[in-house]
Amino acid sequence: MGRIRTIKKAMDIYLGKYPILVLTGPRQSGKTTFLKNEFPNYTYINLENLDNRTYALNDPNGFLAEHGNFVIFDEAQRAPELFSYLQTKVDNDKIMGQYILSGSQNFHLMRNISQSLAGRVALFKLLPFDNLEMEDAEWLNDDYAVNLQRGFYPAIYDRDIPSKVFYSNYVQTYVERDLTELIQVKNLKQFRNFITLCAARVGQLLNLNSLANECGISQPTAKSWISVLETSYILYQLQPFHSNINKRMTKNSKLYFYDTGLVCFLLKINDAASLKTSAYKGSLFENYVINEYIKQQYHQHLLLDFWFWRDAVGHEVDFIWQNTEKLNLVEIKASETIITDMFKGLSYMNKFMPDLIESKTIVHTGLFNQNRTAGEVLSWKKILR
Repeated sequence: MGRIRTIKKAMDIYLGKYPILVLTGPRQSGKTTFLKNEFPNYTYINLENLDNRTYALNDPNGFLAEHGNFVIFDEAQRAPELFSYLQTKVDNDKIMGQYILSGSQNFHLMRNISQSLAGRVALFKLLPFDNLEMEDAEWLNDDYAVNLQRGFYPAIYDRDIPSKVFYSNYVQTYVERDLTELIQVKNLKQFRNFITLCAARVGQLLNLNSLANECGISQPTAKSWISVLETSYILYQLQPFHSNINKRMTKNSKLYFYDTGLVCFLLKINDAASLKTSAYKGSLFENYVINEYIKQQYHQHLLLDFWFWRDAVGHEVDFIWQNTEKLNLVEIKASETIITDMFKGLSYMNKFMPDLIESKTIVHTGLFNQNRTAGEVLSWKKILR
């Protein structure tokens, strides 16, 4: 079944402000279902279809004229030559919301947009379900570990597919297919091992040399593979926040995956009970919480900035988000027992820049919320509400 996605509200606003809207995101995040269900007044054209694509490439003017205004072009990156014709048409017609473009291969899609459609598009990202969408559909479990391990891709819930089955097929059908189109992978087994090694480094500072050595590849190859995994919405890098607190701060990014269910599959964590006893519990919960901020930011079009902070002597803040000139500090704890010592990283950073800090929060695995002197204690279910 199709579920109303949070992103619809923001897209409706920008349909009146830009001639073209672009919706991107990972494969299987629900883009096609969403577009078909929520924009019924638009003609839907899938450019994966060979007949559609051939028509678009051989006679782009005739193709656009036949379909008229208010058209969705799904997998638009499959017909890159069409983009320059779209530019001419929207410049002449001056109709807002004339086209919606969608695609899963972000690298190709964004390259074509930057070459032909710059300034004419509003960009949106549809990621797997966020907590608000899960709760609205009555799929959100009160046990964080159940959600974290199961993952958030729509097919798991809409079609009741077991996580292990879904992610096994996802890796073989989408991850490996998409990525091998972008890079020359001579040894697929080595590439699968590389993704698993990345999963084992969730929440850690990214050390490309260490990762390359363990996988048996060169550092430039590791860098290239990370980049492709990012453009395919498999993983992302959280950048460090820099200030004048201390010049000796880390310059390395931290590695996270867009979906914790995929990480659990790669690490062979097959149920919530195993997750709670796993050595990866803390880093996986950290990934889950940060994902929730990121998914809601994209789905609600909040335009937030995100970082983490760590200095050379071990002081750190897991996550920082900003929507004004002030910073919101977040410490993430895989525990339901909150002790004062957990606020020390937040307090240390606040001591050096008190006028710049708007809030200090600990997000935990329980369901309760508290306001303490040192800061707010927040349940994982209440992020950004």
